[in-house]
Amino acid sequence: MKTILAIASVAAVLTSANGAAAQTPLERGKYLVESVVGCGNCHTPQGPNGPIQGKALAGGLEFDHPGFFKAYSTNITPDRDTGIGKWTDAELKVAIREGKRPDGTLIRPPMPFELYRNIADADLDAIVAYLHTVPAVKNVAPKSKYEIPLPRSYGPPITKPVTAPPRSDKLAYGAYLAGPLGHCIECHTPLAANGRSEFDTLLGAGGRQFQGPFGVSVSKNITSDPVEGLGKWTDAEIERAIRKGIDKNGDALKPPMGFAYYDKISADDMAALIAYLRSLPPRKTP
Repeated sequence: MKTILAIASVAAVLTSANGAAAQTPLERGKYLVESVVGCGNCHTPQGPNGPIQGKALAGGLEFDHPGFFKAYSTNITPDRDTGIGKWTDAELKVAIREGKRPDGTLIRPPMPFELYRNIADADLDAIVAYLHTVPAVKNVAPKSKYEIPLPRSYGPPITKPVTAPPRSDKLAYGAYLAGPLGHCIECHTPLAANGRSEFDTLLGAGGRQFQGPFGVSVSKNITSDPVEGLGKWTDAEIERAIRKGIDKNGDALKPPMGFAYYDKISADDMAALIAYLRSLPPRKTP
C-alpha cells in the first residue's frame, strides 16, 4: 500500500482522453468525473433500471454494509441549499481529499479518503472546476448511520504539492488510476473488523459485498491469481469486464461496477490500468 500511495508524488501532465493533445482543466475534469473517477456511480441515486433521470450527482444512493454502516451519498451538484453551491473551491478540495466539510465536520465512509488524499493537485483542480458546471439539483439525502468506530481525521492537512506519475511510466500511472483516481482497489479489497480496507495483506483479493437496487453483488478478485483472479484472463477479457461488465466466461457482472463510466476510459489509460492489475501479487479471496 505504501508503494501505491508513494507513486502519486511524481510529475503530472494534463492530456486529452487519448493522451495526445493538451486539455483545459474543465475538459480534464469532465473526462475524470465521467470516466475513471465515476463520481456519479456513487453520487447519483439509482433505481431498479439504473440512474434516476434528472438527479445526476444529487446524492441519496444507499450503501448498506450490515455491521459497518448504512450510508447515503451526498449531493455534489451546485445547488446552494442541498449541494455544494455555497462551497468555495478550496473547501471542496479539502472535502474531496481530506474528508472535511466547511463546518469542520468529518465526511464518513464509504468515501475512500485514504486514496483520495493522493489525487494530484492538477486533477483535483480539474474535478472541482467541472463539478461547478453541472446542473444544480435540489435533493436532501437521508442521514447515514454507523456501527463502527470512526476516525477523528483522515490524516494531517495536505500542505505540500501532490503530483501524479508520468504517463510514460505505465505501471505507476496505472496504479494512480486504480488507486487515488478510480479507487478500484477500494472496492476490490476486503474490509477488516474496524471497517478499514486490508490493503497491506489482501490488496485486490475481492470478496466485499454490496447491496443495492441490483440485489447483492460481491467484488471480484483482481489480483494475478491464476484460479481466483485475473491470472489467466487476456487483456481483452479484462478490458471487456471493465468497460462492458462481461466476465471471461461471457457472464454479466453486477453493479456497483460503473461500466457506463468506465467505458469512457481512454485507450491509453485502460492499457495502464490493465498493466497495473497484472502486477498485483496473487491473493486468495478470504
